[in-house]
Amino acid sequence: MAIDLLIIGGGMGGCAAALSACSQGLKVVMTEETDWIGGQVTAQGVPPDEHPWIEEAGCTESYRMYREKVRQYYQDHFLIKGATDQLFNPGKGLVSKICHDPRVSLHVLYDMLGPYLLTNQLTILPHTIIKNVTMQQRELKHVTIQHLHTHHEHTIKARYYIDATEAGDVLPLAEIPYVTGAEAKDDTKEDHAREKADQRDIQAFTSVLAMEYRPGEEHIIEEPAMYTFFRDYQPHFWPDKMLSFYAPHPITHEKREYDLFPGGAGFPLWTYRRIFAAEQFPRSKSFDVSLMNWPQNDYLLGNIYDVSEDEKTKHLYQSKQLSLSLFYYLQTEAIRPDGGIGYPGLILRSDVFQTKDGCAKAPYIRESRRIHAEYRVTEHDVSPAYHKEGTGKCHEDRIGIGSYSIDLHPSLSGQNYLDIPALPFHIPLGALIPQQVDNLLAGCKNIGTTHITNGCFRLHPVEWNIGEAAGMLVAFCLQQKKQPTEVRNSAVLLREFQLLLRKKGFELEWPDHFYNERLEKDNAETSQ
Repeated sequence: MAIDLLIIGGGMGGCAAALSACSQGLKVVMTEETDWIGGQVTAQGVPPDEHPWIEEAGCTESYRMYREKVRQYYQDHFLIKGATDQLFNPGKGLVSKICHDPRVSLHVLYDMLGPYLLTNQLTILPHTIIKNVTMQQRELKHVTIQHLHTHHEHTIKARYYIDATEAGDVLPLAEIPYVTGAEAKDDTKEDHAREKADQRDIQAFTSVLAMEYRPGEEHIIEEPAMYTFFRDYQPHFWPDKMLSFYAPHPITHEKREYDLFPGGAGFPLWTYRRIFAAEQFPRSKSFDVSLMNWPQNDYLLGNIYDVSEDEKTKHLYQSKQLSLSLFYYLQTEAIRPDGGIGYPGLILRSDVFQTKDGCAKAPYIRESRRIHAEYRVTEHDVSPAYHKEGTGKCHEDRIGIGSYSIDLHPSLSGQNYLDIPALPFHIPLGALIPQQVDNLLAGCKNIGTTHITNGCFRLHPVEWNIGEAAGMLVAFCLQQKKQPTEVRNSAVLLREFQLLLRKKGFELEWPDHFYNERLEKDNAETSQ
């Protein structure tokens, strides 16, 4: 099968790449390991983590369209007055202005890709993984993919490839150098880097689950096999047992208190990632639905890539056991503010992810393998300690903008547990381009960041921007008969490509009023 572009991985970056490449007339095939496209926003169960200005700036036009279509879905199917308002939040969740059911995102993504699927310009291959890669000098010549259920394999040859897998799966198969874990300070020169590199210091992944609460009812699940282990488990940097309502502060490691529901002294976990706020849907006669993706169910005991299949299977199983154990603990042992024990009215909503065990179809992977890129984004590019203009470094080859704090979830060592400010930043094209290969681009969290800056580049609108830009770059390179490095290194070609991005709704700079507002705020804080 000869095509223009093969996208390996159907997450947010992969979907955005498919959308942009198809819009430019390319013939595209996209694989997906699960049966759901969308990655972290669907199969992994993570509502969009976004910055505070997302409603007005800081994403591409197509990402804004995706958000509008999510709101429109609730308007169309629930007839909710105001559901299409700019600030309508289906779950009234605290983590995002648009917390919603992952099945809605799945519907929206297929709706956006629908015209290309109907015309056979785009082919999506679910339950499919990459098995082998054939390289010739600096090019991927073809790849072998495998259907997970039938084990059938076949070869695809494309003119370009985008690795949009959650863990950068193409890199080891193609023997392309990559980085995992934490770099050493003498390498990156970052203020918060480790003194010594540690390839195993990879952020925790999480098995998310969905739940509902019906006061006065009892829906206690069978005790998970590893419940006793996780109930008593306490990492060395954790101030209490793992399943308690305490978790360490990312910097001081001191106790921070959490509550399940609002009204207590601690942070309310229930409303943090609530995806359905029943009070907004009076006709549904339903209850709130919330997602469990909290500090307490971050899995710290091992990684699931660059390990044996047996070890991967073990950690995937144990991560689900951790989440189910936390759920069972909430049902049976958690101390309520009124002095009572447990919340037996909690229901495991397995229908949300359409899985037997109730956990998401795939683990939420925060940190991927990372390419050796033409440009590596470091803490110096985004830190307020190095930029006084209100935003991070404005790269000449910028292909988008984004914002998030440097939020590093811990590994078992706990030494990488960090949450520090990062300025709104610009995404450099060079971070998408591997140094060692000409017809492969990074399409999601596998771009050229460091362990530190992955913490602010791994979120939904940034991944979408990266994937969408990668798809546009492939189309531009094929049209111009140039390679990605040539586009980046030619002032004329780069300006032409950036002009194309602007026409297609990419934001390449933060708005002027944003600069002014931030500078005024910083000056006011300095004078106090």
